[in-house]
Amino acid sequence: MGKRVAIIGAGVSGLASIRSCLEEGLKPTCFEKSDDVGGLWKFSDHGEEGRASIYRSVFTNSSKEMTCFADFPYPDDFPSFMHHSKLLEYLTAYAKEKNLLKYIQFKTLVSKVKKRPDFSITGQWDVITEKDGKQESAIFDAVMVCSGHHVYPNIPKESFPGLKHFKGKCFHSWDYKEPGIFKGKRVLVVGLGNSGCDIATELSHTAEKVIISSRSGSWVLSRVWDDGYPWDMLLISRFENFLRNNLPKPISDWWYMKQMNSKFKHENYGLMPLNGTLRKEPVFNDELPARILCGVVSIKPNVKAFTETSAIFEDGTVFEAIDCVIFATGYSYDHPFLDDSIIKSRNNEITLFKGIFPPLLEKPTMAMIGFVQSFGSAIPTNDLQSRWVAQVIKGTCTLPSVEDMMSDIDETIRERLKWFGKSETIQTDYITYMDELASFIGAKPSILWLFLTDPKLALKVFFGPCSPYQFRLVGPGKWPGARKAILTQWDRAVKPMKTRVVGSPQKPHLFFPFLKLLAIPVLFIAVWLMLT
Repeated sequence: MGKRVAIIGAGVSGLASIRSCLEEGLKPTCFEKSDDVGGLWKFSDHGEEGRASIYRSVFTNSSKEMTCFADFPYPDDFPSFMHHSKLLEYLTAYAKEKNLLKYIQFKTLVSKVKKRPDFSITGQWDVITEKDGKQESAIFDAVMVCSGHHVYPNIPKESFPGLKHFKGKCFHSWDYKEPGIFKGKRVLVVGLGNSGCDIATELSHTAEKVIISSRSGSWVLSRVWDDGYPWDMLLISRFENFLRNNLPKPISDWWYMKQMNSKFKHENYGLMPLNGTLRKEPVFNDELPARILCGVVSIKPNVKAFTETSAIFEDGTVFEAIDCVIFATGYSYDHPFLDDSIIKSRNNEITLFKGIFPPLLEKPTMAMIGFVQSFGSAIPTNDLQSRWVAQVIKGTCTLPSVEDMMSDIDETIRERLKWFGKSETIQTDYITYMDELASFIGAKPSILWLFLTDPKLALKVFFGPCSPYQFRLVGPGKWPGARKAILTQWDRAVKPMKTRVVGSPQKPHLFFPFLKLLAIPVLFIAVWLMLT
């Protein structure tokens, strides 16, 4: 009899977890608070407490070839970057294709998850749910938490003296839906993340004036990269990752900043990060530089204080007659159905092995899915996480000792401090992390073996996009269509744009950017030889 697994949430993480449990012969039951799948991507015209919330104009930042389930490519006619409605359509199609819906209990709130009295022996949990005013309790052998981390808005009011005296409207980006009500208004957006920039650029078409206040700046990238190709299909590759992690740090930092600054000089736009070498998640916005150039969006430093009608910035300048302040200041991590001691095992901080397993539990039967953030897409990351977790629950894979897990967590904290500037961040290096998870379940492709047995595929895998299909080439869950999907990924990326045929589809020359990189030291050597 397969072990019973409770899955909390039917968004991307929840769907991946149901599928992974079924692949391993486990018995999943998914509890979803709303009436449909999709989680974050299920748009509502009003915010609902305890659920993620998006605005009407949201598009994906990752392209379709890099953000799919590894054995379920998007339809050929889907655009590379999708409106939230198209992504929800894809998730619904995935749930139906993989026959996942019958394992989901909709309109069911998980109110409490607690250890059974004999947990140290059985690893079992009591899961208490509420539906239609009735409360039920059930015993599960394991729990996979898939409730996301964009649920509880964070407004650091204590950081903004005078805010309580401000007489205009004040709310979090979680509450923002569309720009109509802001016509002719003067708006301050606090925060230079993806939501803040999206909202500011959208409002700039209707509002009288929009200012973004940023504490530390950010790299701003376009979805459209070199020669018009999707950014992530060019930047997220094994070869790029190899260079970034193995070149001497000064050279790696220089190459990284050169890429980030390739479209425009961030210094001129007031966007430059305080420490540009840190690999903090960049902002993706195709419109912001143009709106700044047109003078309808301005960038200012952090707010020093608020008055009744204005904001005083740290450089001494003032934004007068503000009608509305929108805080795009991120989210707090909270799981009200869990006792904090389960996932906060040190210094009241969330401490998880590989961002998934609480290391101090007597039995590894609790997992947090989707609680990491990286340069890559969430869908393949969550999919691979859930595949590993399902094997741990089944007993096919085992975790290291507590001592080894805590040591690994300490090393991860040091690496985060080095690369991202913060130890408490949930950011991670995408390809390194994916390869690590894949190696746990025997699904990591061997590049050397591929070069020996399938050179054509090996070149695409190493120099081309590190697309999700790579993690279904071998091992448990191997997909027979993975090789073809990799060889044809550029065809699917280009096809939706070919609505007016003016020639054969153009695909990137994968080696060209690296030849340009190689040309720099060659040039230096040539100059040195000429002078000696």
